Amino acid sequence: MSNKQDTHTLEEKYEEKYEEMFQKWSSTEGIEFVDAAAEERYKKALMRFKDVLQLRVPDRVPYMPIFEMFPAYYQGLTVEEAMYDYEKINKAWKQTILDTDPDLYINPILAYPGKALDALDYKLMKWPTNGLGPNQMYQFVEGEYMKADEYDEFLFDPTDYMLRKYYPRVFGILEPFKQLGPFHNGIWLGMLGFAAGFSSPGVGQAFEALVEAGKKMLDWFISLGTFDAEMKALGYPNMVGGMSFAPFDLIGDTMRGTKGIMLDMYRQPDKLLEAIDKATEIAIDMGVSSGKAANNPMVWMFLHKGSDGFMSDEQFKTFYWPSLRRLIEGLIEEGLTPCVYTEGDYTSRLKYLAEVPKGRVYYHFETVDMYKAKEILGDVACITGSVPLAVLATGTVDDVKNYCKQFIDVVGKGGGLIIDCDALDEAKPENVLAMGEFVREYGVYEK
Repeated sequence: MSNKQDTHTLEEKYEEKYEEMFQKWSSTEGIEFVDAAAEERYKKALMRFKDVLQLRVPDRVPYMPIFEMFPAYYQGLTVEEAMYDYEKINKAWKQTILDTDPDLYINPILAYPGKALDALDYKLMKWPTNGLGPNQMYQFVEGEYMKADEYDEFLFDPTDYMLRKYYPRVFGILEPFKQLGPFHNGIWLGMLGFAAGFSSPGVGQAFEALVEAGKKMLDWFISLGTFDAEMKALGYPNMVGGMSFAPFDLIGDTMRGTKGIMLDMYRQPDKLLEAIDKATEIAIDMGVSSGKAANNPMVWMFLHKGSDGFMSDEQFKTFYWPSLRRLIEGLIEEGLTPCVYTEGDYTSRLKYLAEVPKGRVYYHFETVDMYKAKEILGDVACITGSVPLAVLATGTVDDVKNYCKQFIDVVGKGGGLIIDCDALDEAKPENVLAMGEFVREYGVYEK
């Protein structure tokens, strides 16, 4: 069989699996809509997204804002209240969605659960009650939680390494796990000696603490599930299915840290590439399992270290793009939609981002030449972007409308455009409301 036929066969498999996932996501079975209008709205929103993703011209430009803590500020809550009182944040989020009326929404998943973070004694973040004031946005804390000389341990047995080295460094309650012997030594009769390690001081208490932390995480997940069911009944689909990360970022964000991984690109590039290969397998499994568990094909990945300002084009081509491309293709092969959220300037990376199957990828751009993005990606992938936060925070309603108009006229020509709102924490509420209203009115395509 020729390569062309092979490609065609793969595309047919992608289509079949995607349709299966989309049907699960768009099914209205079991949803008790508040009225017929809510059901109609739900169906139209999902079809609008499907059309724009697959580069067909929808009835209008979709509006899909990505809220972080804006609903809390908008409804007068502190960040602390948002992270600790799930009833309050769900109420604030619901009102924000009703007021902004997006096609698809993102639930309060980015308002991380303070109770669970406390229970885990989590070291990778600072948040209100843990290093920050009551109305300060949470911050991630980078560090070399995986040491430069530990690549071989990670590559030999990633699970054992995570349990006995990495997790004790990032979860305070699991520090006693450092006392345990290698988990792989428990194979067959070795388990008799291996099990004795669980009697070490603190290990039993660590397991008990982990169970309690798990209960707090479960409470949060139940809260999110209850919220999503309520919003479905009102006619709003959730756009968060699964989650994954660029393989380079899996190593660089929370294991080696920015400084560590930058040095590794020069000092031990081969080890880093081996680890990235292993992280790619993990990232694909992470995205596939979480997306399928949610019955939602949208798998989000937030890119942190691939921008122009972090690495050279040659480094991007060597360390970042090959594994990210494998991740994107791995998700597509399972019928999922990679939602690639770029952070930083990606203008010089557009030529690489075009190397994906047509009509299968959702690209969000924070900083990019959007018109160049349309030129390079317009026939390949759906493009999403926002009015810059500077305009939303300091501009007028007319500034917002003018920006949206130009955006829709140029980038939205022929479809392939979604308007979103990026973060928004400091945005003026009147600007956010005007943005959604303008897109719904002006973004209608003529048939």
